[in-house]
Amino acid sequence: MIPFNIPTVTGKESIAIQQALTGQKLSGNGSFGKKCCTWLEKNLGSACAMLTPSCTAALEMTALLTDVGPGDEVIMPSYTFVSTANAFALRGAAIRFVDVDPATMNIDPEAVAGAITEKTKAIVVVHYAGVSCDMDALLQLANKYDLFLIEDAAQGLMSTYKGQPLGTIGHLGTISFHETKNYTCGEGGALLINDPDMIERAEILQEKGTNRSQFFRGQVDKYTWRDIGSSYLLSELNAAYLSVQLDHAEEINEQRLASWEQYNNSLKPLMEEGKIVLPHIPDTCTHNAHMFYLKTDSAATRRELMNHLKEMEIMAVSHYVPLHSADAGQKYGKFVGKDTYTTTDSERLLRLPLYYGLKEEDVSYVVKAIQQFFHQ
Repeated sequence: MIPFNIPTVTGKESIAIQQALTGQKLSGNGSFGKKCCTWLEKNLGSACAMLTPSCTAALEMTALLTDVGPGDEVIMPSYTFVSTANAFALRGAAIRFVDVDPATMNIDPEAVAGAITEKTKAIVVVHYAGVSCDMDALLQLANKYDLFLIEDAAQGLMSTYKGQPLGTIGHLGTISFHETKNYTCGEGGALLINDPDMIERAEILQEKGTNRSQFFRGQVDKYTWRDIGSSYLLSELNAAYLSVQLDHAEEINEQRLASWEQYNNSLKPLMEEGKIVLPHIPDTCTHNAHMFYLKTDSAATRRELMNHLKEMEIMAVSHYVPLHSADAGQKYGKFVGKDTYTTTDSERLLRLPLYYGLKEEDVSYVVKAIQQFFHQ
């Protein structure tokens, strides 16, 4: 069996975890946590990075930091994970789903422009498969209408737009370290704060609404309840595991890119025959090989291909069911404009196995199975 995903393990994580266990701190913001935040700030250029228990938690912090609430509207793609919408629905905002660009499955700036009203508070973009959205066009809209621009870069660590790391272009960015991501600690995430004016409040929100961080820095003689907040801290054990992954970030990235390129080069003939559509990487982007997917001509063909691969002991999977079609999506939001591509393309998209340690011969086996299906 070739699985869809195997969580990244370099082999040195247990050493770091043991070091954390013998230390004097297991809760958040310990030495390993600080090491990870420093790595993110140095390598991404964000004003401040904070580790969180998940990307979901980081997204919830963006909703709090932008004071989104009842009466506000937040624009985002329907083709995304539920956390993107939940973070703002929890604050009472109305979600406005819009269509995607089929070339990248990223939010369509023209659809965003058509959804902006006087109630719009923020635009939330999702960099699908680690490939950047059209950030110039989205920044232009955010600046024109004085809106917050938030990047859900859950899949985007090590990817860039015009040389700038994803998650550092908008006011706020979020990253995931879930076990399905390129770099992981099982469950975990990060909030990237690119507007320095938000840093102090973010620290308070992360520490249950208290100024505890200022207390530990000696800036106040006691800490008190200052704002709303929650426990948005990643444990030191998770941070220890993650620190090793970040130390090997380039190695992991290069190996995943090699697998991605092997898929792409090997499957190009099928695309030239009109059998499938392969991922498009705009010239403005560098990507991190988070995902390799193809699109079939119909939902029926995808289903048949998935079954064929399963018979060949290959696990290939679909992805998001558009949020606007879900019960909660209809309760907490609505689709604005025409659903030209979101639903139809989501039904055609199939993700292939891709993970750190995937062997070249395994990629070849998957490719041959796909070729067999279309040529039988």
